[in-house]
Amino acid sequence: QVVLVESGGGLVQAGGSLRLSCAASVRAFSTYDMGWFRQAPGKEREFVAALSTTGLSTYYADSVKGRFTISRDNARNRIYLQMNILKPEDTAVYYCAANNRGTVYTATTYQYWGPGTQVTVSS
Repeated sequence: QVVLVESGGGLVQAGGSLRLSCAASVRAFSTYDMGWFRQAPGKEREFVAALSTTGLSTYYADSVKGRFTISRDNARNRIYLQMNILKPEDTAVYYCAANNRGTVYTATTYQYWGPGTQVTVSS
């Protein structure tokens, strides 16, 4: 069974930073591409960032490119999302997800999801 748990969300002012973490209880963690998605009230879940099994390839939504950095620690079964220069439009529930079967950009590809962590950016 795969269990993903996010942490690090909270309330921050615009321009501030947060670091999200995702702890994975999964065998062979290093064989999964990992991603972050977010969902704001009344909106569909959207891709934020992802990285390959080794962490050498990273992928970002245009809206966060240059502000967010995704990374992973395969020895600790964790991934991270460093979020800088946060904007009110970044407010959403952020989800960690694991995928070993296809494209990293599409939510339906991911087999496993965490419960999410709330990020609120005040103006």
